Amino acid sequence: MDIGGRLDLHGMTQAEAQAALARFLAHHRAEGARCVLVVTGKGRGDAGGVLKRALPGWLAGLRTVANGYAEAHTKHGGGGAYYVFLRARD
Repeated sequence: MDIGGRLDLHGMTQAEAQAALARFLAHHRAEGARCVLVVTGKGRGDAGGVLKRALPGWLAGLRTVANGYAEAHTKHGGGGAYYVFLRARD
């Protein structure tokens, strides 16, 4: 599957990252992308980073745009990045 875009959330606050994610997904869905890459970073320690932990909840609130996600392949960031699958345009 082609990756239609890439968003790196490093260095953003939770509020900035959540807003950037919503804009990014809406834009790329409108452009016809079906899969995008979102980089959260791995975080420190066993719990992982704040953005990494928050991403599933944010995506749950964006179900009209995104319909799933999966951890990225090592070449795309592995545990610090996710493929987000976008719904087809109406």
